[in-house]
Amino acid sequence: MNERLARLAPVWRDRVQVAVEFLRDRGFRGKVGLILGSGLGNFVEAVDEAEAVAYGDIPGYKTTTVAEHTGRLVKGTAAGVPVIVMQGRLHPYEGLPSEELLLPTAVLACLGIDTAVVTNAAGGLNRYYRPGDLMAIRDQIDLHFHDPLRGLMTQPFAPPAAADPDQQARLADLGRSGGLPDLFEPRLAEELVAAAADCGVPMHAGTYASMSGPAYEAKAEIGMLRRIGCDAVGMSTAPETVLLKRLGVAPVGLSCITNPARETGQPELSHQDVVEVGKMVRERMARLLLEFLPRI
Repeated sequence: MNERLARLAPVWRDRVQVAVEFLRDRGFRGKVGLILGSGLGNFVEAVDEAEAVAYGDIPGYKTTTVAEHTGRLVKGTAAGVPVIVMQGRLHPYEGLPSEELLLPTAVLACLGIDTAVVTNAAGGLNRYYRPGDLMAIRDQIDLHFHDPLRGLMTQPFAPPAAADPDQQARLADLGRSGGLPDLFEPRLAEELVAAAADCGVPMHAGTYASMSGPAYEAKAEIGMLRRIGCDAVGMSTAPETVLLKRLGVAPVGLSCITNPARETGQPELSHQDVVEVGKMVRERMARLLLEFLPRI
């Protein structure tokens, strides 16, 4: 059995395995996975020899319901690197339980990728950020206030194999241990920033806050997020990256700042505003990713 599949709880594992086998039979294998956020799905135009399958045709997958999330899995090569691209994602605010929300991410990991580039559209909390800016995610704060992996993993928090065997078994049964140090691998984040500099794309690096939504945060929430050190906020990404890390995939986070934080005197925001800024930076995003992928 695929080692990553073996880490999943049996009931969920069976569902993931059916989708993995369906996709493997159609040649879906890759070194790098990409998850594309709102307005950023056109990166697939830079994928050579692209072949796609709609989410609705993959066993167990739910279809996307959010505008500009096409809902396709695409395979091919980008800058000579074999890739599998999720063109659109599912979100917690679509009312899905974790086993539905995270199934595409688990399948992506179990198709054998080593690294996942997880992109999102985000609101800018840092006062120096402007719509259209890009931000490498150094770390995240998960404000969903529940464990998205509860019941989905076998021994999800077991300590390393080098630990004392008796302690390992005891802690594995309890399902408790330390957190996830370096959730976003520093070397890859540094390479992303370096790639941006080399291809002339302005880049920030900061902390991403993930909330359930759907909402454009109230003034008091914006103040809270700034005080706890967040530079950008969105409604995805955190559950996906935690799962990827637990399955042995190295996540790389990239936010497109699509709007400033809404405060007194600023106009109301809408998802269409987010999408329009995403469209504005598509070429810049594609240039950056094509420069970055060979460095992984």
